[in-house]
Amino acid sequence: MVENVFKNLRWLGHDAFLLRAGGKNIYFDPFKLGTGLPSADIICVSHEHYDHCSPADVRMIQQPSTLIVAEAKAAAQLKGKIMILTPGERREVEGIVIEAVPAYNTNKLFHPQSNRWLGFILTVDGVRVYHAGDTDYIPEMKDIRADIALLPVSGTYVMTAEEAAQAAIAVGAKIAVPMHYGAVVGTTDDADRFAATLAGRVRVEILGRG
Repeated sequence: MVENVFKNLRWLGHDAFLLRAGGKNIYFDPFKLGTGLPSADIICVSHEHYDHCSPADVRMIQQPSTLIVAEAKAAAQLKGKIMILTPGERREVEGIVIEAVPAYNTNKLFHPQSNRWLGFILTVDGVRVYHAGDTDYIPEMKDIRADIALLPVSGTYVMTAEEAAQAAIAVGAKIAVPMHYGAVVGTTDDADRFAATLAGRVRVEILGRG
């Protein structure tokens, strides 16, 4: 089942993904989207920063029935059908389990723990997909279990490639996908370092933007 879910995952650049699973089109942090994308059933927004919470991009894929799942400050920028979550909360939406988990910095000030911003774990078709949001390698990751882990690797605002490799191992990922590079900060070198660090331990898939 992991392979079936993974093959329906598209990286849309930066931290944005489209997951087509459970009969739904699920987006994470839509930002600088291209054209021709399908309408969203669920949009998960990790936090209020412009490169994660982009009202214009949300509108491009939103329909009246679209459910937006977000933390409070991001939700305040958006309109429509909205569910506000805080770390530790869990909801089931039409057979898809959505868990909100912490995402924060430990050695920098861009994403304070006190803001209670989010990562997400979605269980679809029995597979746990973890979108880490903007985060460092944090202690809570030892309690997270994920089959597919989408992890920021660029450093500066988030964890480095080497720290992200630690995160991939901590959550027990079967497949790890690097993100948070090639747009605001970071390059493909960060993704390559992430893959090299995990060689022989965790399967890494570097997705082309699509």
